[in-house]
Amino acid sequence: MDYFIGLISFVAAFIFSLGGVGAAIILIPILVSFGIPVNVAKPVGLFYNTVSLTGASISNIKNKRLDFKIGIPIIIFSFLFAIIGAYVSQYFSNRIILIIFIVFLLFSSFMFFFWKKKEKEAYRTDTPYFWLSGIGAFAGLLSGLLGIGGGGIISPLMLMLGFNPKKIAAITAFVVPFSSFSGFLTYWSMGNVDWKLLVIASAAGFAGATLGTAFMQKKLNPQSVKKILAVILLIMAIKLCWKIFINT
Repeated sequence: MDYFIGLISFVAAFIFSLGGVGAAIILIPILVSFGIPVNVAKPVGLFYNTVSLTGASISNIKNKRLDFKIGIPIIIFSFLFAIIGAYVSQYFSNRIILIIFIVFLLFSSFMFFFWKKKEKEAYRTDTPYFWLSGIGAFAGLLSGLLGIGGGGIISPLMLMLGFNPKKIAAITAFVVPFSSFSGFLTYWSMGNVDWKLLVIASAAGFAGATLGTAFMQKKLNPQSVKKILAVILLIMAIKLCWKIFINT
């Protein structure tokens, strides 16, 4: 089974890295379907997110595809507001929050499918710190409330600001490991880590995401990346629908 989990981890990381989004949201239910307790699967998924997208970011940094000026304000505010979100989550119904997030994911997915730029309109290259900080704050707040990475929130909002989908994927891959790693540390402190499973999944994820990122940057155009992001967000929405409406 270890080899099979490694193969699944590699393929999932490769596919999801094309959009700069962590594949833990798919890997965790797969691990649970194999009989692995959810409290053991979650830290594996979070660390898997951290390692796989760190591999993607290393590739982006090495090849000078990552714009740090855009990524830093999102990281700072997402980290700060994730703490707030985690704190206030105790006062909200998790089911209501998930439904709101599903609506947002569906809206975002369809926006990626149908949002079209004017032919002569260039992708923006400036750094709107106010709006980027707002994106980080919103992503962090929802991440803290839901216990997820913020990739599904950051990507569509950056698209609305007019950034190149390839740049969005690189920025998202840079931001998500921070929130994922903090979640992993929390589970580690509670002693819920299967280290053998974690190493197998994370090593395969690192390789898959690194190759997926290189493939995306070299072989795909921005419109293709935008469609991949749309499909990934749709998958995330379906997975969450399954969680709250069926697997309750």
